[in-house]
Amino acid sequence: MFELISRLLLAAALAGAGASAAAEPVRDFVVAAQMDNASMVRKLLKNGGSPDTVDPVTGQSVLILALREGANDVVNVLLSQPGIDLELAAPNGNRALMMAAFRRNKPAVLALLAKGAIVTYPGWTPLHYAAASGDDEIVRILLEHHAYIDAETPSKLTPLMIAAREGHEAAARVLMREGADATLKNNESLTAAQIAERADKPRIADAIVAHLSGHRGGL
Repeated sequence: MFELISRLLLAAALAGAGASAAAEPVRDFVVAAQMDNASMVRKLLKNGGSPDTVDPVTGQSVLILALREGANDVVNVLLSQPGIDLELAAPNGNRALMMAAFRRNKPAVLALLAKGAIVTYPGWTPLHYAAASGDDEIVRILLEHHAYIDAETPSKLTPLMIAAREGHEAAARVLMREGADATLKNNESLTAAQIAERADKPRIADAIVAHLSGHRGGL
């Protein structure tokens, strides 16, 4: 019996050691992505690491982590991998193009689009994130790549509503000029103008009302 227990304990210890050893490259990948250590990422990829490695703590891919930290050297290395999954989503639904748009990272947005990242899908989209960050240039770029201008989140928020709520006037004006429907309502039956008013953004609310009234001079 003692010999059997000893064998079981030894097997468990070896299994634990194996799991720890297997976790090492993942930890290295996560740290390298966050620190913009492109040389380490190249080394890990050369040794068989996957560009789709996921941080077990946050559930985010190393690509999303790198984008969140503005680690563009690592982003470029990862995007050079032919098999990388650009649509690998984090538990909260974030995808790479969303994070690039939210972080106002124009080079990464352009690189992801060139690589074939999806621009519009059900629910939250990169255009919502660009509107939330107030980057009117990225808003324009996404629209040029056929982003759906009136995409709705699960609570029926459009990019225009997001820009209005966050007080991003330039982004709101771009969306209106490009044809956003300012009459749409969210699941609280509020329009973009009403959302701006509730958020104490009267200038944007007035601009949306003027737009709806046909007074284009305010845009």
